[in-house]
Amino acid sequence: MLTALVDGERDPVALAELAKSTMRNKREQLARALVGRFTEHHAFLVGLHLQVIDRLTAATDELTARIEAQIAPFRRQVELLETISGVSHGVAVVIVAETGGDMSKFPTAHHLASWAGVCPGHNQSAKRVKHAKTRPGNSYLKGALGTAALSVARTKNTFMHSRFQRIKSHGSGLKAIVAVEHGILRSVWNVLTTDTAYQELGADYHQRRNPQTALRSITRQANNLGFTVRFDLIGSTT
Repeated sequence: MLTALVDGERDPVALAELAKSTMRNKREQLARALVGRFTEHHAFLVGLHLQVIDRLTAATDELTARIEAQIAPFRRQVELLETISGVSHGVAVVIVAETGGDMSKFPTAHHLASWAGVCPGHNQSAKRVKHAKTRPGNSYLKGALGTAALSVARTKNTFMHSRFQRIKSHGSGLKAIVAVEHGILRSVWNVLTTDTAYQELGADYHQRRNPQTALRSITRQANNLGFTVRFDLIGSTT
């Protein structure tokens, strides 16, 4: 539509007909919205913006092709990383670029997380352990992990999402994001060290692993609603 405006088209109905995909269902609203004052000067300015967008798009495509060529020797690592919840192709490429894709330099997953700066700092006085901020780390890697963690927060029915919700329920969304970043990086270490794809544990993993804790949580929630719940040995309720 913008290109047509730059080329001189001013008919709102004709412009609305250029709509694509689901926007075609709103052609009448588009036609009404396209009624207005659009001068040759406006067309000149829009044309300049479109040229800039085209140049940036071409540069992005060229850079993407360059990155794909450089990452070719690490194709296996990238494919493994993409199996982890929340890790897109772009995030996987950043992880490989910043870590080298070689986990032998990190004795454990904790060492990798500490190096990346997604482990909370340790602030202890006498026998009291206080909360502390995460340590400085690789900013590019932390940014990519943040993107992955936000994706996890929107993806339901996964172990990572369940972990995010459990920690967030205690009142700290930021703490939940950092915890998911930490979990993703531990998974990165595991899949690259073992050369195996990520195994999804499922959203109910914690309930299956600790059924008694799950039962106590259900009982507590029921009591808060004014109900009395008792579980017998075979798991039925009364």
